[in-house]
Amino acid sequence: MSAPQQLDSTQSTEDRAFAFVRALAEELSKGKVELPGFPDVAIRVQRVLADENVTPDRIVRVIGSEPVLAGRLLQMANSVALNVTGKPVTDLRTAVTRVGINIVRSATIAFAIQQLRRAPALRGLEKPLDVLWQRSVQVASLCHVIAKRLTHLSPDTAMLAGLLHGIGRLYILTRAGKHRALFSDVATYQAIEREWHLTIAVALLENWEIADEIVQAVRDSADMEREVRGSPCLGDVLMASMIIAQYQNNPAELEANLQKAKAVQRLQLTPAVCEQILREAAEEIAALRAALG
Repeated sequence: MSAPQQLDSTQSTEDRAFAFVRALAEELSKGKVELPGFPDVAIRVQRVLADENVTPDRIVRVIGSEPVLAGRLLQMANSVALNVTGKPVTDLRTAVTRVGINIVRSATIAFAIQQLRRAPALRGLEKPLDVLWQRSVQVASLCHVIAKRLTHLSPDTAMLAGLLHGIGRLYILTRAGKHRALFSDVATYQAIEREWHLTIAVALLENWEIADEIVQAVRDSADMEREVRGSPCLGDVLMASMIIAQYQNNPAELEANLQKAKAVQRLQLTPAVCEQILREAAEEIAALRAALG
């Protein structure tokens, strides 16, 4: 997909923002949205994993073509949080078989973001890229822990949802490399991000053929008024993790936002429960964050 056209430096900030948003809308209307600078091997892995009949051997062949990605997957397979047996995993095939498709996806995303953070075109944006990625890793780790401790949902699926929830923000940030004047205006940047990041995230995830359950969770992640019945769903876990990640050091704001998010109330989370979970799962969270990088 082609990048938005360069913006005229003589335009006002408002005009630049309008032109940029129009370009985004045109890209989305064409479908097949791709993350700029995403490594080819990561795209190949996504395509392979989209095949319901894919075999472990085929996955191993694709991952094995990139040693850094292979190393990241082995690191995750051997992490304290994911290797409950404690038996070392030394080969890719065992790693793929043991951890499953969603962990393979998570390892691939982690590898791809690591490469993006080093891209020459994004030089000067290392700090915001790092902040965005570290928040995604934190949310992903919390999703894994909360899903495992408070629900019957797959912790690995929850972790992948957490890792992907900010992918639309990442997409917009990668555009900042070519539009520094526009994105130097913080208020304008944040307004564009708020309005567009979820739409872009959904388009990317659908293009990657990510499970509908995850796409829906990401789509609903900002809907504090969402009301649902029955058992907690993936969207509840994602929203709760996002709230905890943002307010864990501010008990009053944490409690207020947990109460405000109607769907999250099904998890029966309070600041005290959150503190207990964070304390008891500290080693697991640290291991996941280290594995994701």
